[in-house]
Amino acid sequence: MTRTIFDHLGVPPVINASGIYTDLGGSRLSPSIWAAMAEVNERFIDMVELLDRTGKTIAGMLGVEAARITPGASAAIALGIGACLTGDSREKMERLPETSGMANEVILQRGHRYKYDRCVLLPGARLIGVGSESGTQREELERAIGPNTVALFLPAHLDGHNGTVPLAELAAIGDRHGVPTFVDAAYMNYPVEIMGSFNARGADLVCFSAKYFGGPSGGGLICGRADLVAAVAAIDFTRHESGPYRRFGRAFKMDRQVVVATVLALQEWFAMDHEARWQGYRRQVEILCNELAGIPDVTLTPMCFTMDEQLVPDPVNCLVVDSSPTATRSAEAVSHALASGNPSIRCIVEGNALVIVVETVRNGEEIVIAERVRQAIGV
Repeated sequence: MTRTIFDHLGVPPVINASGIYTDLGGSRLSPSIWAAMAEVNERFIDMVELLDRTGKTIAGMLGVEAARITPGASAAIALGIGACLTGDSREKMERLPETSGMANEVILQRGHRYKYDRCVLLPGARLIGVGSESGTQREELERAIGPNTVALFLPAHLDGHNGTVPLAELAAIGDRHGVPTFVDAAYMNYPVEIMGSFNARGADLVCFSAKYFGGPSGGGLICGRADLVAAVAAIDFTRHESGPYRRFGRAFKMDRQVVVATVLALQEWFAMDHEARWQGYRRQVEILCNELAGIPDVTLTPMCFTMDEQLVPDPVNCLVVDSSPTATRSAEAVSHALASGNPSIRCIVEGNALVIVVETVRNGEEIVIAERVRQAIGV
Protein backbone atom coordinates (compact mmCIF):
# COMPACT_ATOMS: atom_id res chain seq x y z
CA MET A 1 0.00 0.00 0.00
CA THR A 2 1.29 3.47 -0.91
CA ARG A 3 2.33 5.49 2.10
CA THR A 4 0.54 8.85 2.18
CA ILE A 5 1.61 12.17 3.63
CA PHE A 6 -0.94 11.55 6.38
CA ASP A 7 0.85 8.30 7.25
CA HIS A 8 4.18 10.11 7.21
CA LEU A 9 2.96 12.83 9.57
CA GLY A 10 0.89 10.52 11.75
CA VAL A 11 -2.20 12.72 11.38
CA PRO A 12 -5.29 11.05 9.88
CA PRO A 13 -7.25 12.78 7.09
CA VAL A 14 -10.69 14.22 7.79
CA ILE A 15 -13.88 14.14 5.75
CA ASN A 16 -15.12 17.62 6.51
CA ALA A 17 -18.91 17.63 6.80
CA SER A 18 -18.92 20.74 8.97
CA GLY A 19 -18.13 23.47 6.46
CA ILE A 20 -15.37 26.04 6.18
CA TYR A 21 -13.58 26.21 9.52
CA THR A 22 -10.00 27.20 10.31
CA ASP A 23 -9.72 24.28 12.75
CA LEU A 24 -10.32 21.88 9.84
CA GLY A 25 -7.88 23.56 7.47
CA GLY A 26 -10.07 26.22 5.85
CA SER A 27 -11.10 25.63 2.26
CA ARG A 28 -10.08 23.36 -0.61
CA LEU A 29 -8.12 25.16 -3.33
CA SER A 30 -9.09 24.61 -6.95
CA PRO A 31 -6.66 22.75 -9.26
CA SER A 32 -5.95 25.94 -11.21
CA ILE A 33 -5.07 27.87 -8.04
CA TRP A 34 -2.90 25.00 -6.83
CA ALA A 35 -1.08 24.98 -10.19
CA ALA A 36 -0.52 28.74 -10.02
CA MET A 37 0.95 28.41 -6.53
CA ALA A 38 3.33 25.74 -7.79
CA GLU A 39 4.34 27.98 -10.70
CA VAL A 40 5.05 31.02 -8.53
CA ASN A 41 6.94 28.75 -6.12
CA GLU A 42 9.59 28.29 -8.83
CA ARG A 43 10.50 32.00 -8.91
CA PHE A 44 11.08 34.77 -6.41
CA ILE A 45 9.17 38.02 -6.64
CA ASP A 46 9.14 41.56 -5.31
CA MET A 47 6.50 41.29 -2.57
CA VAL A 48 5.83 45.04 -2.46
CA GLU A 49 5.08 45.10 -6.18
CA LEU A 50 3.02 41.91 -5.94
CA LEU A 51 0.88 43.29 -3.12
CA ASP A 52 0.46 46.64 -4.86
CA ARG A 53 -0.61 45.09 -8.17
CA THR A 54 -2.93 42.50 -6.68
CA GLY A 55 -4.45 45.23 -4.52
CA LYS A 56 -5.27 47.31 -7.60
CA THR A 57 -6.82 44.25 -9.25
CA ILE A 58 -9.04 43.54 -6.25
CA ALA A 59 -10.03 47.19 -5.85
CA GLY A 60 -11.21 47.21 -9.45
CA MET A 61 -13.24 44.05 -8.91
CA LEU A 62 -14.94 45.42 -5.80
CA GLY A 63 -15.39 48.96 -7.07
CA VAL A 64 -13.48 50.55 -4.19
CA GLU A 65 -10.61 53.03 -3.96
CA ALA A 66 -7.93 50.60 -2.81
CA ALA A 67 -7.35 47.10 -1.48
CA ARG A 68 -4.56 44.99 -0.05
CA ILE A 69 -4.16 41.29 0.60
CA THR A 70 -3.60 40.30 4.23
CA PRO A 71 -2.99 36.98 6.03
CA GLY A 72 -6.66 36.47 6.90
CA ALA A 73 -9.43 38.69 8.22
CA SER A 74 -8.21 38.75 11.84
CA ALA A 75 -4.86 40.13 10.74
CA ALA A 76 -6.72 42.59 8.53
CA ILE A 77 -8.54 43.88 11.62
CA ALA A 78 -5.25 44.34 13.49
CA LEU A 79 -3.59 46.03 10.52
CA GLY A 80 -6.62 48.16 9.67
CA ILE A 81 -7.04 49.40 13.24
CA GLY A 82 -3.28 50.00 13.29
CA ALA A 83 -3.73 52.21 10.23
CA CYS A 84 -6.53 54.12 11.99
CA LEU A 85 -4.22 54.63 14.98
CA THR A 86 -1.28 55.97 12.97
CA GLY A 87 -2.57 57.50 9.76
CA ASP A 88 0.56 58.51 7.85
CA SER A 89 2.58 59.35 10.98
CA ARG A 90 5.87 57.45 10.87
CA GLU A 91 6.50 58.25 14.53
CA LYS A 92 3.22 56.55 15.52
CA MET A 93 3.90 53.60 13.21
CA GLU A 94 7.20 52.99 14.98
CA ARG A 95 5.44 52.91 18.35
CA LEU A 96 2.75 50.31 17.72
CA PRO A 97 1.48 48.52 19.76
CA GLU A 98 2.57 51.02 22.46
CA THR A 99 -0.05 53.77 22.20
CA SER A 100 0.08 55.66 25.51
CA GLY A 101 -0.56 59.33 24.90
CA MET A 102 -2.02 58.63 21.46
CA ALA A 103 -5.65 58.70 20.40
CA ASN A 104 -6.42 54.98 20.65
CA GLU A 105 -10.12 54.36 21.29
CA VAL A 106 -12.27 52.19 19.00
CA ILE A 107 -16.03 52.31 19.54
CA LEU A 108 -18.15 49.18 19.29
CA GLN A 109 -21.86 48.91 20.07
CA ARG A 110 -22.31 46.55 23.03
CA GLY A 111 -24.83 44.45 21.13
CA HIS A 112 -22.06 43.81 18.60
CA ARG A 113 -19.56 42.20 20.97
CA TYR A 114 -18.25 38.96 19.42
CA LYS A 115 -15.27 36.65 19.66
CA TYR A 116 -13.11 38.48 17.10
CA ASP A 117 -13.39 41.98 18.54
CA ARG A 118 -10.26 41.24 20.58
CA CYS A 119 -8.29 41.61 17.33
CA VAL A 120 -8.92 45.35 17.69
CA LEU A 121 -6.66 45.28 20.75
CA LEU A 122 -3.62 43.81 18.99
CA PRO A 123 -2.15 47.07 17.63
CA GLY A 124 -2.68 48.81 20.99
CA ALA A 125 -6.21 50.17 20.67
CA ARG A 126 -8.74 50.34 23.50
CA LEU A 127 -12.20 48.94 22.81
CA ILE A 128 -15.02 51.16 24.08
CA GLY A 129 -18.47 49.57 24.37
CA VAL A 130 -21.42 51.89 23.88
CA GLY A 131 -25.05 51.20 24.82
CA SER A 132 -26.27 47.90 26.24
CA GLU A 133 -26.75 44.33 25.08
CA SER A 134 -30.30 45.23 24.09
CA GLY A 135 -29.34 48.14 21.87
CA THR A 136 -27.49 51.39 21.26
CA GLN A 137 -28.96 54.81 20.53
CA ARG A 138 -27.51 57.25 18.01
CA GLU A 139 -27.20 59.86 20.74
CA GLU A 140 -25.09 57.47 22.82
CA LEU A 141 -22.65 57.06 19.93
CA GLU A 142 -22.48 60.81 19.36
CA ARG A 143 -21.64 61.37 23.04
CA ALA A 144 -19.04 58.58 23.09
CA ILE A 145 -16.98 59.97 20.21
CA GLY A 146 -14.21 62.24 21.42
CA PRO A 147 -10.66 63.35 20.66
CA ASN A 148 -9.30 59.88 21.46
CA THR A 149 -11.63 58.05 19.05
CA VAL A 150 -9.83 56.59 16.03
CA ALA A 151 -12.51 54.28 14.55
CA LEU A 152 -16.03 52.94 14.76
CA PHE A 153 -16.07 49.15 14.43
CA LEU A 154 -18.93 46.97 13.18
CA PRO A 155 -19.19 43.19 12.53
CA ALA A 156 -21.24 42.91 9.33
CA HIS A 157 -23.15 39.79 10.40
CA LEU A 158 -24.58 41.72 13.38
CA ASP A 159 -25.46 44.86 11.45
CA GLY A 160 -28.77 46.20 12.78
CA HIS A 161 -29.27 43.40 15.33
CA ASN A 162 -30.64 44.01 18.84
CA GLY A 163 -31.66 47.60 18.21
CA THR A 164 -28.19 48.67 17.12
CA VAL A 165 -27.43 51.53 14.77
CA PRO A 166 -27.05 50.18 11.20
CA LEU A 167 -23.97 50.68 9.06
CA ALA A 168 -25.17 53.60 6.90
CA GLU A 169 -26.17 55.63 9.96
CA LEU A 170 -23.06 54.62 11.89
CA ALA A 171 -20.85 55.72 8.99
CA ALA A 172 -22.73 59.03 8.73
CA ILE A 173 -22.07 59.65 12.43
CA GLY A 174 -18.41 58.84 11.89
CA ASP A 175 -18.21 61.19 8.93
CA ARG A 176 -19.63 64.07 10.95
CA HIS A 177 -16.87 63.56 13.51
CA GLY A 178 -14.08 62.74 11.06
CA VAL A 179 -13.80 59.16 12.37
CA PRO A 180 -13.51 56.18 9.97
CA THR A 181 -15.91 53.22 10.09
CA PHE A 182 -14.37 49.73 9.90
CA VAL A 183 -16.49 46.69 8.98
CA ASP A 184 -15.50 43.06 9.58
CA ALA A 185 -17.26 41.21 6.76
CA ALA A 186 -15.09 38.09 6.96
CA TYR A 187 -17.54 35.65 5.34
CA MET A 188 -19.95 38.07 3.66
CA ASN A 189 -19.16 37.27 0.03
CA TYR A 190 -22.37 35.89 -1.51
CA PRO A 191 -24.02 37.08 -3.59
CA VAL A 192 -20.77 38.55 -4.87
CA GLU A 193 -22.24 42.05 -5.12
CA ILE A 194 -22.38 42.23 -1.34
CA MET A 195 -18.59 42.54 -1.11
CA GLY A 196 -18.56 46.07 -2.51
CA SER A 197 -21.79 47.12 -0.83
CA PHE A 198 -20.28 47.91 2.58
CA ASN A 199 -18.07 50.66 1.19
CA ALA A 200 -21.02 51.94 -0.86
CA ARG A 201 -22.98 52.29 2.41
CA GLY A 202 -20.26 54.36 4.01
CA ALA A 203 -17.63 51.98 5.40
CA ASP A 204 -14.10 53.36 5.16
CA LEU A 205 -12.43 49.96 5.63
CA VAL A 206 -13.81 46.45 5.12
CA CYS A 207 -12.05 43.11 5.59
CA PHE A 208 -12.74 39.64 4.21
CA SER A 209 -11.34 36.14 4.74
CA ALA A 210 -10.13 34.30 1.63
CA LYS A 211 -11.10 30.85 2.85
CA TYR A 212 -14.77 31.67 2.40
CA PHE A 213 -14.36 32.32 -1.33
CA GLY A 214 -12.19 29.30 -2.02
CA GLY A 215 -8.85 30.86 -1.17
CA PRO A 216 -6.16 29.87 1.31
CA SER A 217 -6.99 29.85 5.00
CA GLY A 218 -4.01 32.15 5.54
CA GLY A 219 -5.30 34.74 3.08
CA GLY A 220 -7.67 37.68 3.31
CA LEU A 221 -8.00 41.28 2.22
CA ILE A 222 -8.79 44.78 3.39
CA CYS A 223 -10.31 47.43 1.16
CA GLY A 224 -11.68 50.96 1.20
CA ARG A 225 -10.25 54.46 1.49
CA ALA A 226 -6.97 54.83 -0.35
CA ASP A 227 -5.24 56.75 2.47
CA LEU A 228 -6.12 54.11 5.06
CA VAL A 229 -5.10 51.20 2.81
CA ALA A 230 -1.82 53.05 2.19
CA ALA A 231 -1.36 53.23 5.96
CA VAL A 232 -1.99 49.46 6.16
CA ALA A 233 0.74 48.97 3.54
CA ALA A 234 3.07 51.18 5.56
CA ILE A 235 2.79 49.02 8.69
CA ASP A 236 2.52 45.56 7.13
CA PHE A 237 5.35 43.01 6.96
CA THR A 238 7.12 44.30 3.84
CA ARG A 239 10.42 46.21 4.06
CA HIS A 240 10.87 45.47 7.76
CA GLU A 241 14.47 44.44 7.07
CA SER A 242 15.19 46.73 4.11
CA GLY A 243 13.33 49.88 5.15
CA PRO A 244 14.20 52.57 7.71
CA TYR A 245 11.22 51.79 9.97
CA ARG A 246 10.28 48.84 12.16
CA ARG A 247 6.89 47.52 11.07
CA PHE A 248 4.14 46.46 13.47
CA GLY A 249 2.82 44.04 10.82
CA ARG A 250 6.02 42.01 10.57
CA ALA A 251 4.33 39.17 12.47
CA PHE A 252 1.61 39.04 9.78
CA LYS A 253 3.80 38.06 6.85
CA MET A 254 2.65 36.00 3.87
CA ASP A 255 4.18 33.72 1.29
CA ARG A 256 4.02 34.87 -2.33
CA GLN A 257 1.98 31.72 -3.03
CA VAL A 258 -0.74 32.85 -0.60
CA VAL A 259 -0.98 36.30 -2.20
CA VAL A 260 -1.34 34.78 -5.66
CA ALA A 261 -3.87 32.21 -4.45
CA THR A 262 -6.00 34.88 -2.77
CA VAL A 263 -6.41 37.10 -5.82
CA LEU A 264 -7.01 34.12 -8.14
CA ALA A 265 -9.59 32.65 -5.76
CA LEU A 266 -11.48 35.94 -5.72
CA GLN A 267 -11.44 36.07 -9.51
CA GLU A 268 -12.74 32.49 -9.68
CA TRP A 269 -15.42 33.31 -7.09
CA PHE A 270 -16.67 36.24 -9.18
CA ALA A 271 -16.71 34.13 -12.35
CA MET A 272 -18.29 31.05 -10.75
CA ASP A 273 -21.71 29.68 -11.66
CA HIS A 274 -23.10 29.88 -8.15
CA GLU A 275 -26.47 28.46 -9.13
CA ALA A 276 -24.70 25.31 -10.29
CA ARG A 277 -22.74 25.28 -7.04
CA TRP A 278 -25.94 25.26 -4.99
CA GLN A 279 -27.52 22.64 -7.24
CA GLY A 280 -24.50 20.43 -6.60
CA TYR A 281 -24.99 20.71 -2.85
CA ARG A 282 -28.67 19.82 -3.21
CA ARG A 283 -27.79 16.69 -5.23
CA GLN A 284 -25.38 15.52 -2.54
CA VAL A 285 -28.01 16.08 0.16
CA GLU A 286 -30.55 14.10 -1.89
CA ILE A 287 -28.07 11.21 -2.08
CA LEU A 288 -27.60 11.35 1.69
CA CYS A 289 -31.38 11.32 2.17
CA ASN A 290 -31.72 8.23 -0.02
CA GLU A 291 -28.87 6.43 1.72
CA LEU A 292 -30.17 7.19 5.22
CA ALA A 293 -33.87 6.63 4.55
CA GLY A 294 -35.68 4.19 6.79
CA ILE A 295 -33.60 4.57 9.96
CA PRO A 296 -35.99 4.23 12.94
CA ASP A 297 -36.59 7.28 15.16
CA VAL A 298 -34.71 9.59 12.79
CA THR A 299 -36.08 12.52 10.76
CA LEU A 300 -34.15 13.73 7.71
CA THR A 301 -34.54 17.40 6.70
CA PRO A 302 -32.60 19.17 3.93
CA MET A 303 -31.70 22.67 5.14
CA CYS A 304 -29.10 25.43 4.91
CA PHE A 305 -26.41 25.82 7.56
CA THR A 306 -25.45 29.47 7.25
CA MET A 307 -22.06 31.10 7.73
CA ASP A 308 -23.28 32.49 11.06
CA GLU A 309 -24.16 28.93 12.11
CA GLN A 310 -27.92 29.12 11.84
CA LEU A 311 -30.27 26.57 10.26
CA VAL A 312 -32.66 28.02 7.66
CA PRO A 313 -34.73 26.32 4.93
CA ASP A 314 -32.90 27.47 1.77
CA PRO A 315 -30.70 27.24 -0.20
CA VAL A 316 -29.93 23.64 0.71
CA ASN A 317 -26.37 22.79 1.70
CA CYS A 318 -26.84 20.29 4.54
CA LEU A 319 -28.89 17.42 5.90
CA VAL A 320 -30.26 17.62 9.43
CA VAL A 321 -30.46 14.14 10.98
CA ASP A 322 -32.78 14.66 13.92
CA SER A 323 -33.03 11.88 16.50
CA SER A 324 -36.17 11.41 18.58
CA PRO A 325 -35.88 10.92 22.35
CA THR A 326 -36.39 7.17 21.80
CA ALA A 327 -33.41 6.86 19.40
CA THR A 328 -30.76 4.35 20.45
CA ARG A 329 -27.90 6.88 20.19
CA SER A 330 -27.82 10.64 20.63
CA ALA A 331 -26.51 13.00 17.99
CA GLU A 332 -23.53 13.73 20.23
CA ALA A 333 -22.69 10.02 20.47
CA VAL A 334 -23.02 9.54 16.70
CA SER A 335 -20.81 12.57 16.08
CA HIS A 336 -18.17 11.21 18.44
CA ALA A 337 -18.23 7.83 16.70
CA LEU A 338 -17.83 9.49 13.30
CA ALA A 339 -14.94 11.65 14.49
CA SER A 340 -13.17 8.67 16.09
CA GLY A 341 -13.09 6.60 12.90
CA ASN A 342 -10.60 6.54 10.07
CA PRO A 343 -11.03 8.66 8.13
CA SER A 344 -12.39 10.95 10.79
CA ILE A 345 -15.74 12.49 9.80
CA ARG A 346 -16.57 15.84 11.38
CA CYS A 347 -20.17 17.05 11.52
CA ILE A 348 -22.06 19.73 13.42
CA VAL A 349 -24.23 18.89 16.44
CA GLU A 350 -27.23 21.13 17.08
CA GLY A 351 -29.19 19.96 20.11
CA ASN A 352 -30.14 16.36 19.34
CA ALA A 353 -29.57 16.76 15.63
CA LEU A 354 -26.56 15.85 13.53
CA VAL A 355 -25.96 18.41 10.78
CA ILE A 356 -24.08 17.10 7.75
CA VAL A 357 -22.80 20.06 5.73
CA VAL A 358 -21.83 19.15 2.17
CA GLU A 359 -20.12 22.38 1.02
CA THR A 360 -16.76 20.83 1.89
CA VAL A 361 -17.66 17.22 0.97
CA ARG A 362 -16.20 15.78 -2.24
CA ASN A 363 -18.55 14.05 -4.65
CA GLY A 364 -18.73 10.42 -3.51
CA GLU A 365 -17.82 11.14 0.11
CA GLU A 366 -21.51 11.47 0.96
CA ILE A 367 -21.79 7.69 0.41
CA VAL A 368 -18.98 7.10 2.91
CA ILE A 369 -20.65 9.46 5.38
CA ALA A 370 -24.00 7.69 5.06
CA GLU A 371 -22.44 4.26 5.63
CA ARG A 372 -20.62 5.48 8.70
CA VAL A 373 -23.72 7.21 10.10
CA ARG A 374 -25.67 3.95 9.77
CA GLN A 375 -22.86 2.07 11.54
CA ALA A 376 -22.71 4.69 14.31
CA ILE A 377 -26.48 4.55 14.87
CA GLY A 378 -26.38 0.74 14.78
CA VAL A 379 -28.59 -0.05 11.80
